[in-house]
Amino acid sequence: MIKILIVEDEIPINNLIEMNLTEAGYDCTCAFDGISACDIIEKERFDLVLLDIMLPGANGYEVLDYIKPYNMPVIFLTAKGTTEDKVKGLRLGADDYLTKPFEIVELLARVESILRRAGKTQTEIEVDDITIDTRSRSVRRGSREIQLTMKEYELLLLFVRNKNIALFRETLYENVWGSDFMGDSRTVDLHVQRLRKKLHWEDKIKAIYKVGYRLEV
Repeated sequence: MIKILIVEDEIPINNLIEMNLTEAGYDCTCAFDGISACDIIEKERFDLVLLDIMLPGANGYEVLDYIKPYNMPVIFLTAKGTTEDKVKGLRLGADDYLTKPFEIVELLARVESILRRAGKTQTEIEVDDITIDTRSRSVRRGSREIQLTMKEYELLLLFVRNKNIALFRETLYENVWGSDFMGDSRTVDLHVQRLRKKLHWEDKIKAIYKVGYRLEV
């Protein structure tokens, strides 16, 4: 299982990130100050570190410097959102930089992107009675493969990686069809309906009135 260290001193934010990453299938460890983070890293290796900058004990820049010899990817999570701050973080060795406040959907997408770049993505994802093989882009229930179109597969992956989170139709447009998508909500609704039927997930992919959809598992 992919292991992620969350270093964030604001307890509600730390807990929210941990909850969503755990639901997405990641193994999370939490630290609430820079010194504790360094102590944890000394004893354990992680596939990714989510690192706040304004931390007690040792700030994010200092923790990043400590992490470098261990060759672990780092995403900065911070309220310091100026261009100068971003450039500084990236030049010091961070792999990405996400400014607070951020949407959980965006965080999950960036986590996935960094892990993929590092060659550490999960190859199989299990949700309920469904198994998704991301290498072969196949979906099965037990030993039986379920035939999905490319768009249905991408929708499923988006739902699974954002379990129990309401996804706006605009989010579905951008992530599955692209920002230049010229269709309308009926296109998304049709694909969701077909996906529900093929997976027998009529009671799991819930429509949210005037918003979009949510996978409830």
